[in-house]
Amino acid sequence: MSERHLSIYLDDWILKDVRDGSHNFFRRLIGAVEAAGWSTSLHQTGPEARRAAPDRPGYALYRMEAPTHDRALTSRRTYVGAFWHVEDSAERWDWPVARVHFDADSIDGEDAAHFFFGTRNRLYPGVKPVDEDNLAFIPLQGRLTEHRSFQAMSPVQMIEAVIARHSGPVVATLHPRESYSEGEIAALEALAARFPRFRFQTGGSPDLLRRCRFVATQNSALALEGFFLRKPAVLFALSDFHHIAGSVPRDGIEAAFARLSQTPPVARYLYWFLQLNALNAGRPEFEERLRAQLRQFGWPI
Repeated sequence: MSERHLSIYLDDWILKDVRDGSHNFFRRLIGAVEAAGWSTSLHQTGPEARRAAPDRPGYALYRMEAPTHDRALTSRRTYVGAFWHVEDSAERWDWPVARVHFDADSIDGEDAAHFFFGTRNRLYPGVKPVDEDNLAFIPLQGRLTEHRSFQAMSPVQMIEAVIARHSGPVVATLHPRESYSEGEIAALEALAARFPRFRFQTGGSPDLLRRCRFVATQNSALALEGFFLRKPAVLFALSDFHHIAGSVPRDGIEAAFARLSQTPPVARYLYWFLQLNALNAGRPEFEERLRAQLRQFGWPI
């Protein structure tokens, strides 16, 4: 096998779409590397495949998994639309975009507005955001009672912190792909019993995002989506899209909440974060930008 070979490791549920060419990002990625004279192969990921990967010739690409060796990278969808990242770390908060300074004045306002309204109309056609109920929306993720290393506090503690700093109703939603333990649900029920302004539910996130005053979360994608509806956010965990949000790990909790009174430049930010700092698999320049990204990691392409 040539050294100019890319082995792509994917979960079984996505392999079918990639093999039949119906997954746009991977279809164009494979086309981009093969157009540069490389060969490609698809593999089901898993512990055994990951152990064997460093001994295979050529290079490797994963999806939402940590790279296994210095010739491997990982890919991940950048929250919305056709935007993706290819990076050398699986943790989004370690990506270059998370560490770089966002300068709104350096972004062309006309280009940003065109991108913002065009993307918003595609993602949220006909949606009219309101703020009539002074509602704080908390999209939960997983492991509600644990304080993990990238978090300022546990999700349950986060809910208490929001209740303490917001006078209106507070509504949390359970993540549809998480499986919650009896203890986690009991912790939420105990909060609801202590604080009548708080409730939690399954589903309804799109409507809550439209109606809320702000989003508070560890680092849920719904906070980024809320920027398209001009909803400010407070993040309680490290994130790649912290720049215009209040960030408890970065600012401290009181300063993070104080940022809710500001009006962030959401159009310029989303244009910068998505169009300028991610790979848009819906654009004609995707292949060349992808190859340039791979060259930045030393790949001979």
